[in-house]
Amino acid sequence: MTTRLHIALLAICLSATLLSCNGNSTERGTPIPVDTLPASKKADASIPGNFSAQTRLRFDSTQIDTFLAKHPEMREFGREMRRFYRGRSYAYAWFDDRGLIEQTADLFYRIENITEEGIPFHVPYMKEYRLMMVGDDTNEPQTALSPQTELMITAQYFHYAKDAWAGLPESKTRELDWYLPRKRVGYDVLLDSMLGAISEGRPLQEPVNPQYTRLKGYLKRFREIEKKGTWLTIKADKSRYQKGDTGLAVAQIRRKLHLAGDLDIDDGSRTYDGAMEEAVKRYQVRYGLNPDGKAGPSVLREMNAPLSERIRQIVVNMERARWVGPEPPGDHLVVNIPQYELMVYRNDSLLWTCRVVVGKEANKTAIFQGELKHVVFSPYWNVPASILNKEIMPKLRRNPGYLAAQHMEWNGKGVRQKPGPWNALGRVKFLFPNSFSMYLHDTPSKSLFEQDRRAFSHGCIRVAEPRRLALHLLHGNPEWPPERIDEAMDSGREQYATLKKGIPVSILYFTAWVDGKGRIHFRDDVYKRDERVMETIFSKK
Repeated sequence: MTTRLHIALLAICLSATLLSCNGNSTERGTPIPVDTLPASKKADASIPGNFSAQTRLRFDSTQIDTFLAKHPEMREFGREMRRFYRGRSYAYAWFDDRGLIEQTADLFYRIENITEEGIPFHVPYMKEYRLMMVGDDTNEPQTALSPQTELMITAQYFHYAKDAWAGLPESKTRELDWYLPRKRVGYDVLLDSMLGAISEGRPLQEPVNPQYTRLKGYLKRFREIEKKGTWLTIKADKSRYQKGDTGLAVAQIRRKLHLAGDLDIDDGSRTYDGAMEEAVKRYQVRYGLNPDGKAGPSVLREMNAPLSERIRQIVVNMERARWVGPEPPGDHLVVNIPQYELMVYRNDSLLWTCRVVVGKEANKTAIFQGELKHVVFSPYWNVPASILNKEIMPKLRRNPGYLAAQHMEWNGKGVRQKPGPWNALGRVKFLFPNSFSMYLHDTPSKSLFEQDRRAFSHGCIRVAEPRRLALHLLHGNPEWPPERIDEAMDSGREQYATLKKGIPVSILYFTAWVDGKGRIHFRDDVYKRDERVMETIFSKK
């Protein structure tokens, strides 16, 4: 993966041009209805816009209580609304001297099309809100200055912000085993920032993850393909196709590659040529498969997956992207479990990646964030109690010499494995204290890194290039030059190296993401978590 799963907020540039204000005017202009906006305007419609900077037109604070009493589903936003308007001295934010400002149409368009955000359509008081914004066959839009119209728009903003920007509450994400720190956004403060950005001509950061925005683009694209019905099923007459093969199935594979974006031109050819071979390689990379350019069983299986499944994957991972906070500064490590890769970052730059082995389904690797503080060379392996009781003790009862044969020994009431080439942790481990007792480590079982699907461990994360990681973490430390690291890894004597500054480690779970070249990637849902997220999204309403 060449882009961030764990990335900074997307900057949205705001226009610095302010609408003129005249607090004594009683004339009201007409807002621009959404359905009359040009296509370019609809595409660019964004909530952070030219909010009214006027301060003369105000309403009584008791109007907020009146509004919430009439609209109980909006009471959860009462605190934010009061705090926002208290900071404005109860000046209107969505009106100026000419009536509703244009950005009310932008917000309305977003809310009317909220399913484009990958969430179900549930907008409280939508009939009343629509009547205010665009009217109906017998009623004009409510453009006259009105506290209730003003407060309805603000309440709808907060409702949209909660669903589209915040996502499920933290209590729900913890039920889904997501223990990464959630991003913290005060949406009332964001409204204030919007106003300040406009008056000062500054850009504003919208709290939307770029990964979320990229997935949203693919959601729209895949839904359009689904609507057209062009997502065909490949009728294969053999299990593998490669360069030089011919037939109807080859033409169907070619068509699928074009729809997926891996082949620029679909000329309908039934011959598996060089261009198609390169396209298959690109497809295989996006699905975590060995890029040999052959359309074998794994490629055909992925290509014949219903488009609805891919759409559901995108929706689920858009929700996960809502939860991701800002990236840590400086060096940091990221492991995406379904991707089976470790990514090493320095600020915004991806330095290198390597394969990892993660926990099998019965011993899931946890989704959390820690801080790597210690590198341990030639480590002991302190056998976890669960492994000791379920695996080692039965073998020890059958064979009293089992511990010695496995280079193990009693250590108090527990068992540990001695340092050496046989050690389950290999020659080095990387510790970041956490309540899950998980860490990164080397392994003597190198062959597992050659597998496409690499969920084999008891929960900890095995690293394919541990020496490279140790050199990276201790780079510039005069106490640990490369030759001492090599010696310590092979010494057979446990030694600790403490980092001068802890390195953040994030363990993520994304089954779909878009890379830096704009290509979408999909992976198997190794822990069967996607369906639970999907059910929670659609059951929250």
